[in-house]
Amino acid sequence: MDTNKNTYTIIYATILVVIVAALLAIVSLSLKGVQDTNVEVEKQMQILGSAALAKDAKSAPSKNKYVQDEFAKYITKAFIVDAQGNVVEEFNSDIVKTEPFKISPKEQYEIMKKIEGGDESAKAQLKLPVYICTTPDATKVILSCYGQGLWGPIWGYMSLSEDLTTIEGILFDHESETPGLGAEIATEKFQSQFNGKTILKDGVVSPVKIVKGGVKNPENEVDAVSGATVTSTKVEDMITMWLKYYQPYINAKK
Repeated sequence: MDTNKNTYTIIYATILVVIVAALLAIVSLSLKGVQDTNVEVEKQMQILGSAALAKDAKSAPSKNKYVQDEFAKYITKAFIVDAQGNVVEEFNSDIVKTEPFKISPKEQYEIMKKIEGGDESAKAQLKLPVYICTTPDATKVILSCYGQGLWGPIWGYMSLSEDLTTIEGILFDHESETPGLGAEIATEKFQSQFNGKTILKDGVVSPVKIVKGGVKNPENEVDAVSGATVTSTKVEDMITMWLKYYQPYINAKK
């Protein structure tokens, strides 16, 4: 073949692209198991983090094994709650392998938006995960939340007292909020403000308010992130929306 012709260049480039694509596909497939495990462990660590557990993950010889062992030890039950507050599926072992753990909060958030938009039929699709965390000191009920921040998704886990009246701990994370501003929702300084806040008063769910200019009602208000009013408001909206849909379950338990 004449190497000076365009045909040679095209064939050579095509073969090179095919080879590179094949190699990338092989690498991707070989790493998929590791990637899936890392995503799983990150979710376990966030659930535990809302209950102030797995604090030594970063210094553990094997982070993944440490988190997995902590999760298996302390997350003793998981179940799914429907739109009417009924427990439809309950699991007491191998929680990571169960449907509650595999539920996508993002997908449930999209269903909530459909309901908010007037699609009552979407309520039948709602599946809210609940985790029970048992330690020697207390039993906590952990709920999910997910929403839209200023620049991208935000999400978290709320750890409630066993009687479902008080926040015992909370964890938020984000995809692309501004460092030093909206990203501060993922810091302990911001999150620790939620500890001890009341979410149920006189039988009515009353989500925590995130306020500017100083807290006036310590029972259920926290300070907004300085310079990140929009992100702070989005966090409040997220908590409010999810507690609204968890409320039938909370009421049923009360």
